[in-house]
Amino acid sequence: MISPSMASPPGATNHASLMPEIPIDSLDDPRLDPYRDLRNTPRIASETAWLIAEGEKLTRRLLESHCVTASILCTSAGLQRLREQTTIPETVPVYVTTTPCISQLIGFQFHRGVLGCGIRPPELDMTALLRAIPLAEPALLVACPEIKDPENLGTILRTAAAFGAGGLIAGRAGTDPFSRRVLRTSMGSALRLPLVQTDDWQHVLNALHAAEFETVAAILDDTAEPLTQATVPRRVAVFLGNEAEGLPDSIVGTCKRKVTLPMAAGVDSLNVAVAGGIFLHHFQPAHCRPLR
Repeated sequence: MISPSMASPPGATNHASLMPEIPIDSLDDPRLDPYRDLRNTPRIASETAWLIAEGEKLTRRLLESHCVTASILCTSAGLQRLREQTTIPETVPVYVTTTPCISQLIGFQFHRGVLGCGIRPPELDMTALLRAIPLAEPALLVACPEIKDPENLGTILRTAAAFGAGGLIAGRAGTDPFSRRVLRTSMGSALRLPLVQTDDWQHVLNALHAAEFETVAAILDDTAEPLTQATVPRRVAVFLGNEAEGLPDSIVGTCKRKVTLPMAAGVDSLNVAVAGGIFLHHFQPAHCRPLR
C-alpha cells in the first residue's frame, strides 16, 4: 500500500507557499490526471494511490478526515460553496475551471462542480483494529467478505457508522471500500470508520474470537436463530453475505451463531444493505441505543 509518506498522486504538494486557486485552461494538464475519465477507472480502486470525493459535502469530509487531500477540482461557484462550509489549507492546490471542462475531463455531468482527490490511507490490519477496541468495552464490528455492488457496500458503511460500529472488515474479492461510488454512497463514512481489507477469513474469525467477539452469520435458513429472538452480546461481529450467494460455508460453519431475518411467506430475501441495516440496528452497542 502506498502511504502519504511514500508517494503522492499528480498534483499533490507540500509547499505552503502555493497559491490556493489555480486556473486551468487545458484538459491536458497532467495535474488533472487523478480526475481523468472517472467512469472508466479500474473496478479495484486500490490499483491507484488516490481516492476521489464528489460534491462539496464529500470533499469537505475528505478535508476533515485523517486522509491527505492532494488537490481539489472545482468551478468558481463550487469553490465559493466549499469555502462557506470549511477552510481549505493553503497547501492544497485548488484547480478552477468550467462545468463543461470538468464534465469532459471526468466523463460524466453529475459532479456538482466540486471534486476532491485524496491519498488512500495506509492499510489497517486486524491487530491494529482490535487493539483500538479494549476488551472491557462493548463493541460492534461488521464483516463483508464479498459485497460486489459499491452502493450496497457504501450503504452498509454509512449504516455501520450510524449504529456505532467500531469498524468494517471488507473482503478483497468484493468492491473496494475507497472507490468513488462507495465513498459517495457512504457519504464519507469510509473516510472515518476503521477499515480492514483481507482475504484471510480464518485469521479474521480466530482474531475476533480471541478478542471475545461473538461472531454472527446472517443467513437465509429457517433453522437459524430468528433475529427477533436474538440476544445482543456485549461484543459482536456481524457477517453479511454476497448479494447472490450469501456467506461461504467455511465462514458460516466457524461463526458462533447463525441468525436469520424472519420474512413474510413468498418473500425469499432482502437486499443485503437493507438486511444489514436491520441486523446492525438490532446488534448496536448499548451506549448507541436510543433512550426508552
